[in-house]
Amino acid sequence: MNELQRQRLKSFALVAPLVVFLLVFFVIPLVTMMKEAVSDPVAAQALPLTAQAVESWDPATPPTPAMQAALAQDIRNNKDAQLFGDLVRRLNSAQPGFRTLMGKTRTQLEKLEEPVDYAQVDLASIDKKWAELPYWQAISTAASTTLTDRNLLAAVDMERDISGEIRSLPSDASANLTIMIRTFVTALSVTIACILIGIPFAMIAASVEGWKRQLLLGAVLLPLWTSLLVRTAAWFILLQDQGLINSTLMALGLINSPLPLIFNRTGVIIAMTHVLLPFMVLPVFSVLIGIPKNLMPAAASLGAHPLRSFFHVLLPLIMRGVVSGSLLVFMTALGYYITPALIGGAKDQLISSVIAFYAMGAANWGMAGALGMVLLVATILLYTVYMRLSTEKEVRS
Repeated sequence: MNELQRQRLKSFALVAPLVVFLLVFFVIPLVTMMKEAVSDPVAAQALPLTAQAVESWDPATPPTPAMQAALAQDIRNNKDAQLFGDLVRRLNSAQPGFRTLMGKTRTQLEKLEEPVDYAQVDLASIDKKWAELPYWQAISTAASTTLTDRNLLAAVDMERDISGEIRSLPSDASANLTIMIRTFVTALSVTIACILIGIPFAMIAASVEGWKRQLLLGAVLLPLWTSLLVRTAAWFILLQDQGLINSTLMALGLINSPLPLIFNRTGVIIAMTHVLLPFMVLPVFSVLIGIPKNLMPAAASLGAHPLRSFFHVLLPLIMRGVVSGSLLVFMTALGYYITPALIGGAKDQLISSVIAFYAMGAANWGMAGALGMVLLVATILLYTVYMRLSTEKEVRS
């Protein structure tokens, strides 16, 4: 082994732990999430005979005797409680009513004496719902494919009809799109608030030196040294009707009754802005300390108003830091869960709460993965736009 090969081996050994870390804790979970979002093998695994029987079935016609016999045999032969439970959840998410229907049908089929002539089984006699087409259409759709865009479409309140055309879900069927829009609006509001507070704060921190700068940076970094749950609980106490903020304002005579600062959008934005402010201040501050301090006085000496000097001289120079901080704040705010859950009301929950419900409450990993993919695509698009604009700016300069 020559010297060059030894150097390459050492270089690889140095980066190998990082590569393994990224692979185990980022790439594999990401691929798994994407796979769950488009994978739908439950019905095909639980109903193999039914999957074969529905291959040539026209969804606009009544179910054939062969389909009923195959379904009855699949239900009776399925002894895997976990698989059967997953099947019921999958079918019930497509057509409400399957939860009780499948349980009732399975109970009645298990009472049949061996040998069972499945061709003579009349599922409609067990429950009248088996005579309704929507239930068979849901089974046909679920059993005939293992890859589907159903979850991705449902994430934005859309679905495919019997003919395969994409259409919007009824307004009372799902609120994923509404919550998704609310998430983006809240994240944008927090980003704007961080910009309005972060730029002046970073300018003040960059204009002083010594212990004053250390004190200002320590104040803005303090939230990063404290648990997110503790910070949110502190705001829960501060924003109450009898909390410190309302008590102080009433004591000063500025208000006569407590302001509604908790269990609403205002409280969520205040708490999230406090938590995410360091992600705005630090990028802007890092750019400001590299800018000569005599630029603003020079502009003033030429007769420029302070605001004109800021917008035409300083702001263009720090724009890279502002955009970088905005991306950090916005993309982080999209996934916030604890703060909206504790501070916000029922109409202030973000998409992270819905993802948590599908993952832990409904055990619907496909929908959780699909909603996560929507957020992932949104953040990738934002980052791509930022990189494109940055590249074009460097080329022009």
